[in-house]
Amino acid sequence: MLQSIYRLLIELTNGRWTSAILHKFAKSKGSRRIVPSFARTYQINQEEMEKPLMEYDSLHQFFIRNLKEGARTVDHDPMSVVSPVDSVIEEIGEIAADKTITVKGKIYSISEMLGNDEAMSRYEQGTYMIFYLSPSHYHQIHSPVSGEVVNQWTLGKKSFPVNKMGLKYGNYPLSKNYRKITEIRHKAGMTAVIKVGAMFVNSIEMTHAGTELKKGEQMAYFTFGSTVVLLFEKGTINLLPEITAPYHIKYGEKIGTIDEQG
Repeated sequence: MLQSIYRLLIELTNGRWTSAILHKFAKSKGSRRIVPSFARTYQINQEEMEKPLMEYDSLHQFFIRNLKEGARTVDHDPMSVVSPVDSVIEEIGEIAADKTITVKGKIYSISEMLGNDEAMSRYEQGTYMIFYLSPSHYHQIHSPVSGEVVNQWTLGKKSFPVNKMGLKYGNYPLSKNYRKITEIRHKAGMTAVIKVGAMFVNSIEMTHAGTELKKGEQMAYFTFGSTVVLLFEKGTINLLPEITAPYHIKYGEKIGTIDEQG
């Protein structure tokens, strides 16, 4: 029962006013009263949280919680590429020659997703990965590689659900939702980190400043569950063969290696 209510409020709400009201409530002190039931409903691991449950002043603060030091380990191999988030990898594939990807049976244009023809041309026949974060996940976003931030831009005005039903039946949320895009130049080429908003309130907050990123370093956070899309240039990454969608993963875990010979 509680899970159905939370899904209705947090995962499926997308109207202007209902989302705004929910966002305001989540930041209010009154929302702290539902934090314990929310944690139970989504079976959140309290042992890895930075603070005890009742020390969070609001549902919003709980959503963007930090983890205890050592709760995650970033793969130490200097050539590894790591997951940017705790999530379920929902899709993995090759970007088609016509610059499209297929997610839950829907064909998405990379040109529309990126809104930048120069960037789009870089990823033709490269690799894409779709990482879905549910409300149960840790909501901070980390860099999958070490490198230089060379481009950042924002697209879209409002957001709709990006869970399985939203991806399958929604109005192309990965290329129409509010999203913030970061391009990182690493040892072998370029990677695009596309952070996709999940609700009308467009809850993506950037936390990193500067042009240098270390693998595993925090980049941003989502206020609500959402999606990260990674794009890699052709021949720049070798994915681990055991990672096939759907695949549950935590941030910092290895997803592949940089291919400098590509």
